[in-house]
Amino acid sequence: MTTDFESDTEEFYDGPSKSQRKRDMHALQALGQELTELSAAHLAALELPDELREAVIEMGRIRQREARRRQLQRIGRLMQLVDSEQLTTQLSAIKSQGALSVQRQHLIERWRDELLTGGNDALNRFISEYPEVDIQHLRQLIRQASKSQPQEKASGQSRKLFRCIRDTLAQHE
Repeated sequence: MTTDFESDTEEFYDGPSKSQRKRDMHALQALGQELTELSAAHLAALELPDELREAVIEMGRIRQREARRRQLQRIGRLMQLVDSEQLTTQLSAIKSQGALSVQRQHLIERWRDELLTGGNDALNRFISEYPEVDIQHLRQLIRQASKSQPQEKASGQSRKLFRCIRDTLAQHE
């Protein structure tokens, strides 16, 4: 059984509270803030309305604090035109792609350091894992990088070895 008070409140409910609308708007602004931190290439890959894309690009040009705040509010309003769940999914895919890129970079650096310090054992492990590598070229790069390593950590020879390892890993994928 419903009371008169309950039936009255059901008649007057007109959507989310003001506080909930503010929380939703702040969430959209935060999502818009993430858009402003993307590179131009990643931004171009996203499916966004033209007006929103232009507002995000404009945000990069604005330097004054108050003007940036107003522009971010504008982006938040424009974000209402976009499916925020789909956009969140696309942004997380971009972020995970960046994390994978960092992991790959660290793997290449570990292999380079191991090949420079591990001798033939490290070389044999690398060859067994990546049989398509040009062994003679790899040995030559290791030898040249080892000679120049005491002089300079980021020598040109070390970079050549890094590129060779990167290309070999890319072929293996």
